[in-house]
Amino acid sequence: MLRSLHQLPGLLAAVLIAAIAISGAMLSVVPAYDSLTAPAAPAAQMSVATLAANVAQAVPGVSQLTRNPSGSIIADYSNNSGMGSDRIDPNTGKVLGPYNPSPVYRWLYAFHRSLLMGTAGRLASALTALALITLCISGAVLLARRMGGWQRILGRARGSVFQRLHITLARFALVGLLFSAMTGIYISLTNFDLIPNGLAQTAPFPNNVPAGHPMPITAMPALRGIKVSQLRTLTYPTDPSDVFTVSTGTGQGYVDQAQGQMLNWTPDDAARRIYEAIYMLHTGEGFWSLGLLLGLAALCAPFLSITGALVWWRRRRSRPRFRHNHTSHSADTIILVGSEGNATWGFARTLHDALTEQGYRCHTGSMNTLARRYPHAERMFIMTSTHGNGDAPSSARSFLSRLERMRHSPGVPVALLGFGDRQFPQFAKFGHDVAEALDARRWHAMLPYEAIDRQSPQEFARWGRAVGEALGHGLELNHQPVRPASTALQLVERIDYGHEVQAPTAILRFAVPEVPATLLQRLSGRAGLPRASAGDLLGILPPDSVVPRFYSLASSSRDGFLEICVRKHPGGECSGFLHSLMPGEMVEAFVKPNPDFRPARGRRPVIMIGAGTGIGPLAGFIRNNARGRAIHLYFGGRDPRSDFLYAPELDRWLGERRLTSLTTAFSRIQDRAYVQDRIMEDAHHLSRMIQKGAQIMVCGGAEMAAGVMEALDAALAPMGLSAVALKAEGRYVEDVY
Repeated sequence: MLRSLHQLPGLLAAVLIAAIAISGAMLSVVPAYDSLTAPAAPAAQMSVATLAANVAQAVPGVSQLTRNPSGSIIADYSNNSGMGSDRIDPNTGKVLGPYNPSPVYRWLYAFHRSLLMGTAGRLASALTALALITLCISGAVLLARRMGGWQRILGRARGSVFQRLHITLARFALVGLLFSAMTGIYISLTNFDLIPNGLAQTAPFPNNVPAGHPMPITAMPALRGIKVSQLRTLTYPTDPSDVFTVSTGTGQGYVDQAQGQMLNWTPDDAARRIYEAIYMLHTGEGFWSLGLLLGLAALCAPFLSITGALVWWRRRRSRPRFRHNHTSHSADTIILVGSEGNATWGFARTLHDALTEQGYRCHTGSMNTLARRYPHAERMFIMTSTHGNGDAPSSARSFLSRLERMRHSPGVPVALLGFGDRQFPQFAKFGHDVAEALDARRWHAMLPYEAIDRQSPQEFARWGRAVGEALGHGLELNHQPVRPASTALQLVERIDYGHEVQAPTAILRFAVPEVPATLLQRLSGRAGLPRASAGDLLGILPPDSVVPRFYSLASSSRDGFLEICVRKHPGGECSGFLHSLMPGEMVEAFVKPNPDFRPARGRRPVIMIGAGTGIGPLAGFIRNNARGRAIHLYFGGRDPRSDFLYAPELDRWLGERRLTSLTTAFSRIQDRAYVQDRIMEDAHHLSRMIQKGAQIMVCGGAEMAAGVMEALDAALAPMGLSAVALKAEGRYVEDVY
């Protein structure tokens, strides 16, 4: 619901928000320009009487003086030469030149205020500001949820390139955009007379004006008592019996010419004071530095619109479409999906279609949309994969917190199905976490929790038959996995390790087959390769299989090749296939971005810890460290004579200063050390680097990662830190299998 509330105004009002924001950003420069080009402010003791007398002498026929918020003085006049306005030096009263506001400024002001459409345009601008307020508030709540709470809202942004850019821009601009929108709404409400602004308030004209010969302006006590810095406007009298009309920052009144006394002084009411303060805050007039900050925030709005639309489009395009997908309030069957990619959505569509054919009214959505009640639901299915080291996939990250906030379960039986790969120690762990959470809430189970290994259609079909028995009729789930779009890659080089320690491992380097590259490909340096960065995942499709296996990349496409480290697992279908490849043979592969596993930006040191094939992406980061950022690598293997992966390259990178230090640990030689042992030995040095902002990156097996985390916790304990705390800040990242 909240995501829809954020997306709908953004999609409907994106163009208007961008247009008004750009015009507002351009207008924000004007107060700063006026302040910087305005004449020097007059001496503190200079009075309006002195200024008015000087201007009357310099400008024949002067009718009114106006002091702008920037401090500029404008004199309006009407004489034999016609009507006009001049800029005045406030210190001398002399004319600096004609006052002719830029036509561009006038156009921008009119466009920003009303889109050049009068009353209808002002209403559209007000509705746009209201949409922007909705976007800011809903976006802030969504961001807090995504980051794991308000206290972590400034943590490391995760997700795709567009998601990270959208989050970064939002965090910079959110307060400014919300401030501008709220002050803009206030001004719009006053324009439509829904809130008083006090501008129509005038002092009552005096009934009895003292008669007599006009005294010199410089001698008038009332005008001598007003400083130039307090002036708003001063209107000159048209004949000896008339009065001066004066308006200051606190009120307005009249000054007679005979005695120079203030008549009928009327202080500004609260409505006017509030309006002028808000107008100043919205425009920056009189507070130009704030105006520039708000202008910078406004410039982010078009980019937020673009990145937000791209994120929405990619999410929409990536999800399978469901026929006859009823609303959650009208459906009798709810299917909730937790997926990092598209695979689990595909299984959900098979279930959705099969149940729909049986006459059920199904609603399928993400686990993040779990509602507190489903009025007509009679059953629920939850289908979820596991991401990374047992974490929730992207479409289920808020499920457990939503479940925890529910006072009561919806009262419908639920069937939970997990997806995973049994070769990993955290097989379908998030599914287990959900099962435990549902059990703790005493949610009635339609079926015992099950998990599908490697997206097996056969296991899914068997589970479907069990669902049919629970429903009282047959149910056949014939799922046909969709083969991912892939690129043919040719193995160009392989280096083998580990046979002596019974851990066959190979570094495999792939390139595209020898075909002429396009000009764009040659200029980009990618040589026809799919776009990839070190740390991304290369999905390999084994022969006669549509289920990919993923390997971390030790190179980027700009290196001209894609490189992975693969250890051969007993019975491993894909690892066995890859180890059988010879140079010149082909594989079908695709790249899956992995933006959550990257060195943080900046120059702060990075501590990389990897064992075995876990060195792959770390080697890629070091390979691309041309600027010489401090990188300290801890590598663990079995025997340096057998499985010291990248040994020659690491030695060369040390000489090139791409790598700052290298610490190794081997478990099959005399001291039988592991990387966590080296962490403990270097605890003091590491803790000092971490205290100064260093980032930690861990890649390798789950058992190694657990040992490293335990060793780091011990090293960080004296500082009151922990690996979990660093992880929450984005300073401890893992790629664990």
